[in-house]
Amino acid sequence: MASKRDYYEVLGLAKGASDDEIKKAYRKLAVKYHPDKNPGDKAAEEKFKELGEAYGVLSDADKRAAYDQYGHAAFDPRARAGAGGAGRGRGGVDIDPFEIFRQAAGGAGGAGGIFESLFGMGGEEETGGPQRGENLQYTLGITLEEAVQGVEKEIRFDRMGKCGACEGSGAEKGSRVVQCRTCHGRGRVVTGNGFISFQQPCPRCSGRGEMIEHPCRQCRGEGRVQQPATVRLRIPAGVDDGSRLRSSGQGAAGFRGGPSGDLYVVLRVQEHDLFKRDGDDLLCEVPISFVQAALGGEVDVPTLTGKARIVIPAGTQPGHLFRLKGRGVKNLQDGSVGDLHVRVTVEVPTKLNAMQKAKLEEFGKLCDESVNPRAKGFFDRAKEFFT
Repeated sequence: MASKRDYYEVLGLAKGASDDEIKKAYRKLAVKYHPDKNPGDKAAEEKFKELGEAYGVLSDADKRAAYDQYGHAAFDPRARAGAGGAGRGRGGVDIDPFEIFRQAAGGAGGAGGIFESLFGMGGEEETGGPQRGENLQYTLGITLEEAVQGVEKEIRFDRMGKCGACEGSGAEKGSRVVQCRTCHGRGRVVTGNGFISFQQPCPRCSGRGEMIEHPCRQCRGEGRVQQPATVRLRIPAGVDDGSRLRSSGQGAAGFRGGPSGDLYVVLRVQEHDLFKRDGDDLLCEVPISFVQAALGGEVDVPTLTGKARIVIPAGTQPGHLFRLKGRGVKNLQDGSVGDLHVRVTVEVPTKLNAMQKAKLEEFGKLCDESVNPRAKGFFDRAKEFFT
């Protein structure tokens, strides 16, 4: 047992490391030394096995407690013989402190569990058969007009597609799928000494139990290669910023002829110069002149489907809202359409010639309290602040 490295040292941790630190350290190192990333590297393979053994002990509270107290001797049958009175329980009944560490070759609790959760190689999927490809995400910017009215878009991106040389099988023509010589088709190998053993995916076949005799040289047995893709996408009317659309089967190609994943397109709606969106409604601000506000009239206003005309009543105040029913956004759920709200702002002239100033001064002299009733009311209430 003297040749074994300390399990904490194997994971690069101090003895008091937390469970989370142990898991993170194993995750990082297992990815680094995984045989798939180091083909033919025996040192990396041994390191990977050592990591699995260390994690199998330190991730289990009972095993870790025994290891912290006895070190590697906790799992050495020779040390068990000299344990003496440490194994006697209440009433003088003999208790085997190592019983909790025994497990059959197919038992749980080894490094395999964490490997399955980290690399997705556990359970029914751990076979040499086809596997589904990954889902992909694409972010697409669209205009407000396109979001409100709907549009078709063509997007281009790179993805893993089916290998043309082997037609997705991963094998050279005429090559056979053979049983893995290391695990003899089981997909797992058992390591360990003494009363504890560990199961982990076979490093030679990555847990598949079988191997391709002659992998395709173009895709190296994966059945897929990186290639450009073009997808035509129909965006329905009424989508909003952050809406997510799914295009089934347009993700990455599957492994060894498996089905493709899906493509998820996240929409980002650009800001508009004239309109703001509020749910299914739109808001637009339209400037009108002082004369139009005072005397009234008709004004053409923009909408996303063309122009519309609104009637400005005489005496319209700044900020007044006009509603154009059904000129908003279609609701994706029930098909109803929101409204367009037009807020008028009264524009004050900034450059006046002499005649214009004279006319305004003349107009001002003709105005009495009845022309500006709001101003009169305000100053009546504010008198006490001026005295």
